[in-house]
Amino acid sequence: MLSANNLETIDFNILFSVVNMKLRDEFSSVKSLCSSFELDEKILMDRLKKHGYVYAQKNNQFIKSDIENS
Repeated sequence: MLSANNLETIDFNILFSVVNMKLRDEFSSVKSLCSSFELDEKILMDRLKKHGYVYAQKNNQFIKSDIENS
């Protein structure tokens, strides 16, 4: 499902949903999720940021940013 090969091409809505589900159910941080799936953390963060989402460490999930970064 999530892999280094499809991180930049997977449908954004699927990526967002899967990442937040994995963070909620299985991982305590983005770093541990990326390590487990061998993902480039910067690419993941940049892809989500491009769509206006940032990582909220307190909630361990990606949330809509107050500041749009288009």
